Amino acid sequence: MDISQYKIDREPFYDAQSNEIELYEAAYAARLPVMVKGPTGCGKSRFIEHMAWKLDKPIITVSCNEDITAADLVGRYLLDAQGTRWVDGPLTLAARYGAICYLDEIVEARQDTMVVIHALTDHRRELSLDKKGELIKAHPDFQLVISYNPGYQSLMKDLKQSTKQRFCAMDFDYASAEIEAHILQQEGSVDADTAAKLVQIGETARNLKGHGLDEGISTRLMVYAAVLINQGITPVEACKMALVRPITDDLDIRKTLDNAIEMVFG
Repeated sequence: MDISQYKIDREPFYDAQSNEIELYEAAYAARLPVMVKGPTGCGKSRFIEHMAWKLDKPIITVSCNEDITAADLVGRYLLDAQGTRWVDGPLTLAARYGAICYLDEIVEARQDTMVVIHALTDHRRELSLDKKGELIKAHPDFQLVISYNPGYQSLMKDLKQSTKQRFCAMDFDYASAEIEAHILQQEGSVDADTAAKLVQIGETARNLKGHGLDEGISTRLMVYAAVLINQGITPVEACKMALVRPITDDLDIRKTLDNAIEMVFG
């Protein structure tokens, strides 16, 4: 099978915060499984996509949710006009043909799905297809990458230590104000002054985390605000639409953030 369709043709923009590129390159060179940890919208997925492009490797991404089962990852038999046929799941495709398999927000998947990745994350590097009676030895180019937001998870919805200790881990956080402003200029096509003001609003909201907000404003949402401004929407309305309304329905918090927006862009 040709999995070149999973290669990323255009470079995804990524502004490095530290030495994360060198760290990931070393992990990939040794084919170590990697766990990326950090808040929602801080650039974890963009980083992995950028690294897949930089390494010229195909990447198969699975956005995990509570309905994801082991069969969704591994594969299943399907009925067609000729009878039954086996269809590889994304994890099997990556292991069989040599791609990076990126399981985004892994803790959202059901706990029983975690078992299937264990043998791929140690010296065995193999995947057992019990229903098919096949044992796959992972392709030399295969790597497993998972992501999750540790600050968002409850005790009932966290990775088990037996899973965590199968990965090396990289911590991500929101970028510095300078880098974040540069990202907004590149991704949202706004000027430096507007980008700096958006970052200022984002930092105000992040200071409310734990004091009325479960999560701060992500870099992703600030890019959305920049895009709306670039589309001709006034900065105040763009910020309310992209930065406030998605993250809270609390009227007092909304009023606080709306006032901050009007002060910054007033």
